[in-house]
Amino acid sequence: MTTNFKNIHIGKFIHLRVKESNIDLTRICNFMKCTEIEINEMYIQEDLSTNILLRWSKLLEYDFFRLYSQHLILYAPPSASIRESAISKLPHFRKNIYTREIIDFIMEIIMKQEKTKRQITDEYGIPYTTLCKWVTKHNK
Repeated sequence: MTTNFKNIHIGKFIHLRVKESNIDLTRICNFMKCTEIEINEMYIQEDLSTNILLRWSKLLEYDFFRLYSQHLILYAPPSASIRESAISKLPHFRKNIYTREIIDFIMEIIMKQEKTKRQITDEYGIPYTTLCKWVTKHNK
């Protein structure tokens, strides 16, 4: 399944992972400290609080936050240069880390001819040479 990182419905992803993991609903309720009704309501939520999402990530052994990171890599506008006087104390993460899912997502767009290579480089900020290497590597 190719994931659409543009529109994230976290409840659907959690429900899918629960089905894949075959975890008993009683165990889920005990771990999440809530009722069966509340669990089912979470499955239909488009977004959840970070504390709840962290608990789901631990229980299901899956990094649900990565879905949002992938969204940022693909859809965030290029960052403006930060003035030296305004250096942040927050951790700095590189934007150009492409996961297997992102590469597969981009390759599917190319294979279905939904966008040209130039459109992909313009829209997602992926260097053209990187994109050409992916196409060469994955078209074998």
